[in-house]
Amino acid sequence: MPYLDPTQLALLSDQARASPRRRINQNFHPALDAPISRLAIAMEPDSYVRPHRHPDRWELLIALRGAFDVVIFTDDGIVKARHRLSLSEGVSVLEYPANTWHSLVSLVSGSVFFEVKEGPYVPLAPPDA
Repeated sequence: MPYLDPTQLALLSDQARASPRRRINQNFHPALDAPISRLAIAMEPDSYVRPHRHPDRWELLIALRGAFDVVIFTDDGIVKARHRLSLSEGVSVLEYPANTWHSLVSLVSGSVFFEVKEGPYVPLAPPDA
């Protein structure tokens, strides 16, 4: 049974710091084709999440530790909104609808959030596709 406790959160953060992408996830769903994806993602401030959208999938984010800015964009790439995702400031749970252009920025080392979205997992297309 997957779980998260302070020790697991610290381990995920250590793994993110050691990762070339500066982020790491722990899946709670049993397989990539699961109907609902559930995962904890540890992300360091120097990790880059390119703006993207999920054309037919909503997404729910829950702050577990640290702080993030969730940046929402228009279809033209203009910043439409910026939401602080944190247990201590801003909001701790944020859901946005399908087809929303977004990115995340980790603000402090050791930050972890939990993501829930409709599955199955579909890799993002390369930026030039």
